Amino acid sequence: MNVWMIIVGAGLITFVMRLSFIYLHGKTSFPAWFHRSLRYVPAAVVAAIVLPGIAMQSGVLDISLNNPRLLAGIIAGLVAWWTGNAIAVLVVGMGALWALQIWVPFH
Repeated sequence: MNVWMIIVGAGLITFVMRLSFIYLHGKTSFPAWFHRSLRYVPAAVVAAIVLPGIAMQSGVLDISLNNPRLLAGIIAGLVAWWTGNAIAVLVVGMGALWALQIWVPFH
């Protein structure tokens, strides 16, 4: 019974939080600094999802040059900065990861 109460409670809290933003949209105005800060949310979310996968090697933080995922991530980041093209980032990043994983010194 406790598990079901937690599930229903978490669902209600999530629903109310989302509904509040939908309800408030158009009824209130937010300051300009708030709207400017929302531009950074997608980048922060992507970084929070991607960086642990790049920097962790077998469950241990590995930020050395022996981590092929980290090097491929750096290369993909440079391509993103240089081109701004998501397809190019994916192709070059995955190609770099594939090439670096085949390279013998990392194994």
